[in-house]
Amino acid sequence: MLLTVSGPPGSGKSTNAAALADAFDLDHVSGGDIFRELAAERGLSPVEFNELAEENDQIDRDLDARLREIAVEDDDVVLESRLAGWLAGDHADVKIWLDAPLAVRAERIADREDKSTAVAREETERREHSERTRYQEYYNIDIAELSIYDITYNTARWGPEAVQRMLATAVEAYDPAIDEGKTPVEGVVYDF
Repeated sequence: MLLTVSGPPGSGKSTNAAALADAFDLDHVSGGDIFRELAAERGLSPVEFNELAEENDQIDRDLDARLREIAVEDDDVVLESRLAGWLAGDHADVKIWLDAPLAVRAERIADREDKSTAVAREETERREHSERTRYQEYYNIDIAELSIYDITYNTARWGPEAVQRMLATAVEAYDPAIDEGKTPVEGVVYDF
């Protein structure tokens, strides 16, 4: 089974992807972890690395090509990244989008990264703008287009355990034998 978990920074992607991987004994591949490792190797923050990626498109393309390869070739994995649903395309069994209001996400990021909420919000807004622009330019992906996702949740409305239970229930109930069709992922240019 291939599950994707996508959403903006601070939406609960990592927490919920890890929980799904544990619940269903799947591998967990995090594009964000890989991206942060690459940034740290260069002595940059994720925001600074995002901005560098605006000047050097190979940064995104290398990461995204690896995630696409995993989606196409691997089974039994939870693929987590902002673009996971788009990169997996029709290979995914269940595509999940998680979100929360910016104020909530900024507070979560501030707590996680030990910085002020104002700084976290400003960095998140810069990061999201940068990514939105690049995804459209590189792959013809409108990150705000959510019709490809099977499940979307505002994680600010429920606690983490409740969201995890709802997601696990939905994934457990998924039966490919009675699946009448997922929304096709069209128009993406997989140009890595």
